[in-house]
Formats: sequence, structure tokens, C-alpha cells
Amino acid sequence: MKLKGKSAIVTGGASGFGAGIVHKFLAEGAHVMIADINSDAAHDMAAACGDVAIAQTVDVSDRASVETMARTALEHFGQVDILINNAGITHLPAPLEAVSEDDFDRVFNVNMKSVYLTAQALVPHMKSRKSGAILNVASTAGVSPRPNLNWYNASKGWMITATRTMAVELAPYGVRVNAINPVAGETPLLKSFMGEDTPEIRAKFLSTIPLGRFSQPEDMGNAAAFLCSDEASMITGVAMEVDGGRCI
Repeated sequence: MKLKGKSAIVTGGASGFGAGIVHKFLAEGAHVMIADINSDAAHDMAAACGDVAIAQTVDVSDRASVETMARTALEHFGQVDILINNAGITHLPAPLEAVSEDDFDRVFNVNMKSVYLTAQALVPHMKSRKSGAILNVASTAGVSPRPNLNWYNASKGWMITATRTMAVELAPYGVRVNAINPVAGETPLLKSFMGEDTPEIRAKFLSTIPLGRFSQPEDMGNAAAFLCSDEASMITGVAMEVDGGRCI
């Protein structure tokens, strides 16, 4: 119960890595807001989890939506101890010059602008309490990019740098900021990363992961729970690779 008494917001919490983080946090004693653009999925998941979880519909690229999410969490929990910036998207594999401006804007707004918006909405609260943990779900793509995912790779590299500079600035206020870098995992985004889901393409992806498997939502939950717990009270500014050796 390393998160007992803690309250957390997990964006993109109704599926994939976000759902893995939510389930682990609940198992460790936290109360969690499952914040997702998929309202039905968020509410169904919260209902299945019982009164320790609440659902919130959010578009993390929209300021008003993010502010409503933060305000609702504060009203319900009284405080927000942990913020997980997990919501993310990618563009389909394509040469960098062929990615449409609309696709670029979506990646920018969901993967990057969202971190700015959630920080504006919740960092003042954490600073006032001299306590808090923020975890950004970045990617191995920000460390060891794959071809044809150029602007997605760049957005995750930005997220890693944002994590480090946030950590330096917020450390005097007792707020820790870390990131995790998953490798491709069994989530709804996997097909988008690969372009198409075939045994041959899966084998090609797996050949780049020394441990020989895709990451699972549970892997992210375990890493996130540690980094957001008091056990990691001396850890800030870290971008932890949870990648089966992909970045070696």
C-alpha cells in the first residue's frame, strides 16, 4: 500500500498503459481520477473499480477541459498528490515530409501542449502544499528514434526535456517530476506505430527488444507506482527506460 492516502489523476487512464497505471495505483491504496477523452470507457472503468475511482471526460489539448478536470479532482479529493501525463497519440508511419499538418498539430497538442496545460492547472496547487509528484509517460522514441515516426519521436524527446527542466524548477517546492520511457507495448497505439499488425512486422519490432517481448500496461503501472511513491523521494528529473533493453 505504498500509495495509501494519495490522490492521483491519470490522463488517458481508460486504456493501455494508463489503465495499467490506474489498476496498480488502486492496488497500492490510492484514489484515482480516470481522465480520458473516451467518456464511456472512463465511466465504465471507474464503475468497475468502486468508490476509490472517479471518471472525468477530458481533452488534454484543450485548456478549458483540463481546467475542469483539475477543478473537479480538487473538489472531489481535496488535494491532488500525483499527476500522470499519460494521454498520447502518434501519426501513422510516413516519411517526415509526408506527415500532414493536421496530424502534426494533433501530436503537438496531445503529447506536448497537454503537459503545459496540466502544469498550469495543477502546479500552483502542488507548490502551495510543498508536495507532489508528476510523471510524464514519454517513450523510447525520444531516446532512440525509429524511422518514419519523426514528429512523434520529437514530441517524446520534448517530453523528456520538459520533465528535466520541470524537475529542476520545482524541486525547491518539494515537487518531483519524472518520466518513464516505454517501448512499444500491447496497447491500442501499437498498430499505429507499426502501420499494420502482421506477424512479420511484430517480429521485426520484437527483434529490437533484447528481452524479446512488448511492454505491458502492468510494467508501466509498476514503474509509475515506484516513482510516485515516497520510496522514490530522492528521485527527480529521471526518464526511466521501461523497455526490455531497447535503448541499450
